Amino acid sequence: MDIQLYYQEKGTGEPLILLHGNGENSGYFVHQIDYFSKKYHVIAVDTRGHGHSPRGTAPFSIRQFAEDLYDFMDERWIEQANLLGFSDGGNIALVFALKYPEKVKNLIIDGANLDTDGVKASVQIPIELGYYTAKLFSGKSRKAKQRAELLGLMVNDPKIRPEELESLKVRTLVMAGTRDLIKEEHTKMMAHKIPNARLVFVKGGHGIAAENPKTFNRVVEQFLTESES
Repeated sequence: MDIQLYYQEKGTGEPLILLHGNGENSGYFVHQIDYFSKKYHVIAVDTRGHGHSPRGTAPFSIRQFAEDLYDFMDERWIEQANLLGFSDGGNIALVFALKYPEKVKNLIIDGANLDTDGVKASVQIPIELGYYTAKLFSGKSRKAKQRAELLGLMVNDPKIRPEELESLKVRTLVMAGTRDLIKEEHTKMMAHKIPNARLVFVKGGHGIAAENPKTFNRVVEQFLTESES
């Protein structure tokens, strides 16, 4: 890996890796780090080019971020972890679990999507307009280039085919908010395609881990605890 990812960690026990969304950082999980650290070794990572993690020179894509996670785990001798990913972090976790199923004990994806069709048009259209505008000015402005890269993740990625999910052998919880920017039918389709996946909608918008942490944490904890019995 051409960079060292920044991360926060707390607690001991089984590793629980937290992956934030687009344009965010590990601080998004402020309500989860302390809560889950009572039982797990919580590791909240800043994705490449986000938070305190450097951009590096490798491609800026969901698949590259999944490779970064593999290298991150490898460097720390983490053979297997529970993965919890939100939004783009959920997409990273999904890509990772499809490629490295043996590295994932339990997979929790929250507000994830397979492609742009999974996002409500009222959200996706402004994202695409912003992306093409930023791309237009990216040759002249460093800020525009950074913005184009970030928005590009939501325009060009993750491009996972629904049938790919059928091969996923990892125990999976699919979550979303009741008023999520991801289409409800898209979230349901993902849960249906993943063998034996559990589907839970939590009251709130896209950021249920921050908006409704008590319910969110309870649902995640129950799912993780059941795998131990």
